[in-house]
Amino acid sequence: MPRFAANLSMMFTEWDFLDRFKAASEAGFEAVEFLFPYEHAPEQVGLALTGGELEQALFNLPPGNWTGGERGMAALAGREDEFKASVDTALAYVHETGVKRLHMMAGLADPDDPVAQKTYRTSIAYAADRLGEHGIDLLLEPINGKDMPGYFLNDFDRAAAYVRESGRPNVKLQFDMYHCELIHGDVSGKLKALYPLVGHVQIARANGRHEPDASGPDYPRLFAELDALGYGGFVGCEYRPAHGTLEGLGWFAPWRKPL
Repeated sequence: MPRFAANLSMMFTEWDFLDRFKAASEAGFEAVEFLFPYEHAPEQVGLALTGGELEQALFNLPPGNWTGGERGMAALAGREDEFKASVDTALAYVHETGVKRLHMMAGLADPDDPVAQKTYRTSIAYAADRLGEHGIDLLLEPINGKDMPGYFLNDFDRAAAYVRESGRPNVKLQFDMYHCELIHGDVSGKLKALYPLVGHVQIARANGRHEPDASGPDYPRLFAELDALGYGGFVGCEYRPAHGTLEGLGWFAPWRKPL
């Protein structure tokens, strides 16, 4: 049976960030994820997590100047020192949260640019080796061009190639079914083909990036397929509630933890 992690960057935004942990726990989630924790001290995040008796499923390495439009640094030549420092920044939060996987955003760059490709491969190697010293997986996630125009890693097959080329067992694919549906369609086929590389799964409705519903993808079938494949990790709920977080949790009722 899938285990779900509430994404606190998109869900429970009716609460202040540090209060979202308790709200997610009270709604029946056993884990959380979020984009970035860096506006809060590591100790504050750790206390909020343990106070809600939650597990940290995932968060992202620092992305550069997010408010200025940057979406990661890993493929950006000339940003190598800043990227390396960002890994150290994330590790402080790793120690406070006990998280076992971090997502590395590639940045806005031409995916066919040889310099960007080389920079990205070098970043993968550095981050994977540094995180591996702490037992952490490094995740690579393809992101669709509609939501993030110009993003370097915008194809699941290319992402899989980078995972394989790395030659590092702690480099894995972050399989967001929402992005897969928008980029490729046939989420089920892609999942089965790439499953040996998958380190984390995320979901959202294709139409509007809201909570799962009958408009697709077919999540009840996909959840059953995850079970059949033997997936034991978390499924991150990286969606924006259409009409309030609690109001939109009807889909989650069969899987919520006992209260």
